[in-house]
Amino acid sequence: MNYFRTAILLAALTALFMGIGYLIGGQGGMFLALVVAAAMNLFAYWNSDKMVLRMYGAREVDERSAPELHAMVRQLAANAGLPMPRVYVMDNPQPNAFATGRNPQNAAVAVTTGLMQTVDEAELAGVIAHELGHVQNRDTLLMTITATVAGAISMLANFGLFFGGRSNDSGNIGVIGTLLLVILGPLAAGLVQMAISRTREYEADRAGAEISRRPLALAAALQKIAAAAHHIPNIAAERNPASAHLFIVNPLSGARMDNLFSTHPNVENRVVRLREMARTMGETGVSSGSGSGATGPWSGERRVAGRGPWD
Repeated sequence: MNYFRTAILLAALTALFMGIGYLIGGQGGMFLALVVAAAMNLFAYWNSDKMVLRMYGAREVDERSAPELHAMVRQLAANAGLPMPRVYVMDNPQPNAFATGRNPQNAAVAVTTGLMQTVDEAELAGVIAHELGHVQNRDTLLMTITATVAGAISMLANFGLFFGGRSNDSGNIGVIGTLLLVILGPLAAGLVQMAISRTREYEADRAGAEISRRPLALAAALQKIAAAAHHIPNIAAERNPASAHLFIVNPLSGARMDNLFSTHPNVENRVVRLREMARTMGETGVSSGSGSGATGPWSGERRVAGRGPWD
């Protein structure tokens, strides 16, 4: 677990936030920035899961409306030693998934209809296990905090553009210094957020492979999702690029400037690591099906709940 590196990066993001507040308004500006950040984080702590699920039009499903999917999540959560999370489905053609919630007791896992139509059963289990890895590592709360602080930094930088910077013996720094602040502040915040998210994605891949016991299936799913994301737009994600880090693969098409600061590591690098895990675990071959269709209630096939490659 690379928690030390994550803590250092999060501390750097917090220090950057405080520094920008100080440059704009001195000690008073720094204190006000901290108060605003605390209020934003408190709100995000209690409401982030509801906000993001509503943003993507996710609908909750249960054992009656989606018995196979629900049974799969339940079995994988048991493998991970986690409480059963809420399960959501998003009507979205792009194959993707994310997890949210402030802790394992209040977690939710959401998958798109495109994902269930693109990957096979073992690959779907790998994707869900990856998201449960985020829940297990409490990444869902961490990434909400980093996104909130990064957004606050951009807000502060724009605030400084209109009101100028702190005065000192050499005069007001708001003319040139604030322009640099507006450009470099959000840029630095984006880079730190990217580094934190990439660290956590690798950890979730590792945890997901252990939970599903099929690293090759997760690797195959990542390749399929990444390939589809380039030509199947995720309209909701394009409108809210700050939430892109939540997904297992970057949902942005690449047409936006935001994609220059991708919060996800290169898929091929992730696949290499998963294949190395497969060799270590003694897994050989490929996932249970290499076709593009998935088995389960979304394809018309039935399966026995609790029996599958994730058991």
